[in-house]
Amino acid sequence: MIPFGITAPGRILFGRGEASKAPDLIRAFGPRGVLIHGADPHRAAWLVKALGPETLALPCAGEPTLADLEAALAVARAHRPDWVVALGGGAALDLGKALAALIPAPEGPMEHLEVVGKGRPLTAEPLPFIALPTTAGTGAEVTKNAVIGLPDLGRKVSLRDDRMVARLAIVDPALTDGCPRAVTLASGLDAVTQVIEPYVSAKATPYTDALARPAIGLGMTALMRLMQGEEPEARDRMAWVSLCGGLALANAGLGAVHGFAGVIGGMTGAAHGAICGALLGPVLAANRSATTGAARDRLEEVCALLAGPLGCRPTDAHVALQDWARRNGLRGLADLGVTPDRHAEIVAAAKGASSMKGNPVALTDRALQDVLAQA
Repeated sequence: MIPFGITAPGRILFGRGEASKAPDLIRAFGPRGVLIHGADPHRAAWLVKALGPETLALPCAGEPTLADLEAALAVARAHRPDWVVALGGGAALDLGKALAALIPAPEGPMEHLEVVGKGRPLTAEPLPFIALPTTAGTGAEVTKNAVIGLPDLGRKVSLRDDRMVARLAIVDPALTDGCPRAVTLASGLDAVTQVIEPYVSAKATPYTDALARPAIGLGMTALMRLMQGEEPEARDRMAWVSLCGGLALANAGLGAVHGFAGVIGGMTGAAHGAICGALLGPVLAANRSATTGAARDRLEEVCALLAGPLGCRPTDAHVALQDWARRNGLRGLADLGVTPDRHAEIVAAAKGASSMKGNPVALTDRALQDVLAQA
């Protein structure tokens, strides 16, 4: 068996009602803190009230940019917090994670951001970070990076360090109940992608296999059920799949879907989950065509796991998946702002993305451009 390590939060709580334990567990890290929440402050009011007046609440209205991070950092540092908690979707969790990492840091964000910055390791221990996701998709509650947008450069890049993993992640599926249908679809496809890509990753381990493989069919089935109507059991399953995906990607990386997604998201501002959903089928097809041996076997296995819920032959799974997503309202890349004249530029940038290193095979420029055309 190959040697491998495991990066994960110090403690994970999963299940309906577990969020009620958050106030006492958070206060154990100290009396003063910063709480990052999504665009609607009312969804976080219960936790702000429970944590008391020494808690500074800051909004995260969308996927965080460098300017958003720097503005929040200035306010948060002045508050002198003992901890940072994030209650929201992947964007809020990313901003909270970045703040926890940078509040104690003597340098600014550009010292540590990948690709556009110096990419240097943190020189100070991050503050304790506590995560409570309200969507089932990114798995950001258990990952070791925070994605930050730089609109002027048309890029999304990561702040990354093993010490950025949450001290405590509370995954309460009840917090995802009633999530809008379009958000459920996009984030759910991201969750499914994030159990597929680590499973076929060149860096997969027995640990990530054990998490990812059982979650592929489970996630697809639950997502299809949620497109038909609200169901608590399906929400529970999607939350579990999202958690598995976050743990798997933190330890085995991702692949071409996410290699493209960071670039396209930075260029267009389109939602991350929607981009991943549009790319998943075409990337599966491209990887199947380009791989042999054990890597090809894994891809065939993934297609068989998807084919069951989709009601198709495994050889048609990538097409059936794309067709199903479109019928349920997912837009293609062209509708998200990706024009053909930018395909070559996107391919060139995506080839340097860290996620691309996990893809089971190095796809040619032509194959990558074909993926964009099909998506």
